[in-house]
Parts: sequence; C-alpha cells; structure tokens
Amino acid sequence: MNRARVRRLAAVVFALALLCAVPWAGAQEEKAYILGMSAAFTGPSDGLGVELYRGSMAYFNRLNEKGGINGKPVVIRILDDGYQPGPAIDNTIEFLRDEDPLCLYSYVGTPTVTRILPLLKGYAGRRKLLFFPFTGAEPQREPPYDEFVFNLRPSYRQELHVLVDRFLKLNRKRLAVFYQADAYGRSGWDGAHRALAAKGLSLVGEATYLRGAKFDGSMRPQVEIIMRSKPDAVLSIGSYAACAAFIRDARDMGLDVPIANVSFVGSTWLLGLLNTAGLSSGRDYTANLINTQVVPSYEDLSLPAVREYRELMDCCPPPPPSYAAKAYVPLHYSFTGFEGFLNAKAMARVLEAYDENPGLGLKAAAESLRRVDIGIDVPLHFGPDRHQGLDRVYFTTVSDGKIVPIDEGQWQEWQQ
Repeated sequence: MNRARVRRLAAVVFALALLCAVPWAGAQEEKAYILGMSAAFTGPSDGLGVELYRGSMAYFNRLNEKGGINGKPVVIRILDDGYQPGPAIDNTIEFLRDEDPLCLYSYVGTPTVTRILPLLKGYAGRRKLLFFPFTGAEPQREPPYDEFVFNLRPSYRQELHVLVDRFLKLNRKRLAVFYQADAYGRSGWDGAHRALAAKGLSLVGEATYLRGAKFDGSMRPQVEIIMRSKPDAVLSIGSYAACAAFIRDARDMGLDVPIANVSFVGSTWLLGLLNTAGLSSGRDYTANLINTQVVPSYEDLSLPAVREYRELMDCCPPPPPSYAAKAYVPLHYSFTGFEGFLNAKAMARVLEAYDENPGLGLKAAAESLRRVDIGIDVPLHFGPDRHQGLDRVYFTTVSDGKIVPIDEGQWQEWQQ
C-alpha cells in the first residue's frame, strides 16, 4: 500500500473517531452528512488548512452534541493536498466517485480550487457542489463554473478594490505589487490592475515568487525590483511565509512604505514570523503593515458569533487533523479559524434547508437562504444568481504586537 493511500485511510479513521465521540456513538456513517475537504494540512501553508478545519470542527462538534441536523451528525472527511494542484485533483476525484460525501467543503487555495473546477463540471451528473472554499479567485464566481460553487467570502477583486481606493484617498498613487506566480497571485494582480485602471492609473512595479517559498529564503531580488519603481505602497498577494520574508527583507533594505496583504495571507502566522524575526534583529517588522480581512475580528466581542467561537475554542478546542506535523502548535484564535467557524455555521444552515426537503436538492436549498443571521451583524444571502454570501471587507493593522482593526481616523497615519 503506498504512502498516499495510508494517509487517506488515516484521515477516514480520524473522521470516524470524531463521529464516535458524539452522543450517538453507535451511529453508522451513512446516516451522517459527510463533507469532503481537501486542503493544505502539510507544507509551508499548513496553518491555513489546519486552522480552517479546526474552526469548522469547533462548530460541528457542538452541533453534533446537540443532535446534529435532525439527528444526523455532520462529519468532515479530510484529505491532504499540501496546497498543490495535483494532489487536490486526485483527492477531488476520490470524493466525486465516492457516494458518501454529500458535497465538497472548505478547500484551501486558488491554485488547487481552480484546477478542480473542471472536475465539478465533468462530474455534473453526481450533483456534488463545492461550498465555501478559502479563496477569493474569480473562476468559481464566473461561468461556466459558478453554478457548482457557493462562496462565503468576498473576492480578491473586492479586497483589492477597497484597498486601492484607500491608498488613492491617502494620495498614495504609485502602487507596486508583489505576488505569487500562479493562479492565486495572478488573480490578485488582476484585481489591483482593474482597480487602478478604473482610476486611469497603472501599477508602477511588480515582482513575483514561486509557490512554496519559505520564510528562511531570500526575497532581496524581489525587493530590489520593487524599490526601483519607487512605490508609495506595495500590494502583497502571497502566502504567509513568502510575504513575511518579503516584508523582512524590504524593511532591512530600507523600503519603509506601507505593505498591504490580502486575507489569504493568514495574518496570524505572518505576525508570528515577523515578531520572531524582530526578536533576532532588534527591528520592528510590523510597522506600516495593513491586511484586508473577509471576516470580522475575533476580538470584536460585540458579535454573537465571535463570543460563540471564542467560547468553544476556550472550552473544547479541536485537535489538529491527523496529517498535521507533530510539532504543529494550534492557534488559540485566528482569522482563518474564525472563517472556518463561519463556514460551518453557514453550511449547517444549508443542510437544515436541505434536510427539510431533500427532493429540492442541495443547490436549491442553498439558493433559498435569504438574509440569514450567522452572528456577525451582516446577513448571509444567497440566490439563483448569487452564489457569494458576504461582501464586506475589513482592515487590520498591527499595534503593540497584536492584530487590531483599523479605526476610520487611523488611516491618516498613512496620509502622504
């Protein structure tokens, strides 16, 4: 038996173990709602998959303790793709051919999600949809694939639009972009390009890096390219390890303009890497750092969903999945974990609508949800022509070593 098969069997055993932990210990898996999740549980971006999964499981575990969906537990069946398209394709084929998973759920990353979209169309007869992937890319939001995918988060175009608009209002018009050389990075580049073009402007510089870059690698060549364009600010479209390396080298080389990352970066891990580097060098690498987020801050205790998320992560935090490295240290709270938690809350609403009328189909059940309250002061809304539930983009920065929301008046700090 090859190593990949062993890992997959281990994941199934882990999912079954979780199922046995709930009150109906003798329940058979075929009586559960099974979700197929392929994500990065290993590799340089493992934190994204692990914490997205843990956030989801925090909600589903509590839901299952209360009886699940009309007596049926919700189970996530996981497979690792390491944030690589090839394994993601293999995992998806396995899920699509297997009768058990009702749908695909919370995939991580643009290079993986965009490559599996043709499979959803090719296996259309199986009627398996993808719900709430952790990516803001456009392909799953446009024909011919939009009918097979439901998104919770806003798109990268939306994130870049509001980010560019903010910088222009601050009179920072010379914008450069640092991005991952793949579908994810190009999606962000396209969003920045479109936002600037709408104002009659263009990017003044750009530099790329290869997916899988690690924090201990050098980004000095990319910094040199960006510095030659003399930017007023830099838009960063990448993974947390690569973006942290770029920020570190940029500050060491004297590039002190604001650097703004989009939500996929995983701001908690980004901050951790920069703080660690700062302890070694004696520098503050977190100054002039801006991040867009697609969910509210997990520090906003005025929101019911935030209080619920923190309560569950305090009392009974789910362990990392079986694929995670033994040395992996789970995060207490994170934006990624909170997004996974909201994904699970939204998925539960879809399953409730489906359970009431299975003959309606999962797609119609999801499209029937209108102005659903999931506890974040913004209603969730789907429809036949709307497969994206949320649109609001949030901003954060770093203050006293912590990620904090940016107040409206605080933007003047970056006025030029």
